[in-house]
Amino acid sequence: MSIQNLIDNNIAWANNMVEEDPDYFKRLSQQQKPEYLWIGCSDSRVPANQVVGLAPGELFVHRNIANVVVHTDFNCMSVLQFAVEVLKVKHVIVCGHYGCGGVRAAMGENEVGLADAWLTNIRDVYFNNEQKLAELSEHDRVNRLCELNVITQVYNIAKTKVAQHAWDRGQPLSIHGWIYGLEDGLVKDLGVTQRSRQDLNKIYHLFATSADNRPDIPFSPVTY
Repeated sequence: MSIQNLIDNNIAWANNMVEEDPDYFKRLSQQQKPEYLWIGCSDSRVPANQVVGLAPGELFVHRNIANVVVHTDFNCMSVLQFAVEVLKVKHVIVCGHYGCGGVRAAMGENEVGLADAWLTNIRDVYFNNEQKLAELSEHDRVNRLCELNVITQVYNIAKTKVAQHAWDRGQPLSIHGWIYGLEDGLVKDLGVTQRSRQDLNKIYHLFATSADNRPDIPFSPVTY
């Protein structure tokens, strides 16, 4: 299929949408008020809106290899901050999928390129669960690591200032962990929804303080 085919498909799709609803694009262009942020894998077989049956404008989306949430990833953190503080989404959904190529690559010993540094985050998840994973068959091991990766990212979001400050404001915010089956098209809730700090170790609790009330932090200049 050529690039022109894609443009032709777009024209046909746009015309079809207008035929069904003449004001569709007019309404869509005015504003977006999604209640959900979807953090998913870049895998082309997992189209976020279609999986959950939502129309454009109803789902704010961030995707990367293996749906990883890294606190130093300004792209992901900016999307999270915008979704929670500006769009006021009520739900953040981390959705991985079984048979994830990124997860499978993280379990291997072969270099894959620039993504190796990124996949270290998943290797850490494997390391922390190595004993239990070793008891499973290769197929089940990959799929279980896909689940554990999602669970880890749910807690990574709960550890952020964005999520915790939202809870402090009394803003309704739930963080969900889902896994998608490529073989049946069904989503499974992993049952790790976070709605507060209560499941986090206190070392991860972050409370906003005004500049006047911040505690003094000892500082010793480096000398040579």
